Amino acid sequence: MIDRLEKEVDMLERHLQVLKMVIGNEPIGIVKMSNETGYPHHKVRYSLRVLEEENLIEPSSQGAITTEDTADFVDELDEKIDSIVEKLDSMKIEETAEIQS
Repeated sequence: MIDRLEKEVDMLERHLQVLKMVIGNEPIGIVKMSNETGYPHHKVRYSLRVLEEENLIEPSSQGAITTEDTADFVDELDEKIDSIVEKLDSMKIEETAEIQS
């Protein structure tokens, strides 16, 4: 049950790392991103595709670049992550809870 969530979080982390690289180095290509992150080309390509589908990046002849939607997404990101963390914290089963057999 938790394994699927953990995999999704790992994938989100990769997507955001790729987005950060585009923001900081645009235009940037797959090979450079792969070399700098250590992710295989196919995983970087997949992250780029997801980011493009979300309209956060777009391709150019020199590599990926940000879009007009990127800044708004980044501005809202920390708040959304904090909200998710709060929700996950509220789901914890405290050590003091006794499990009845």
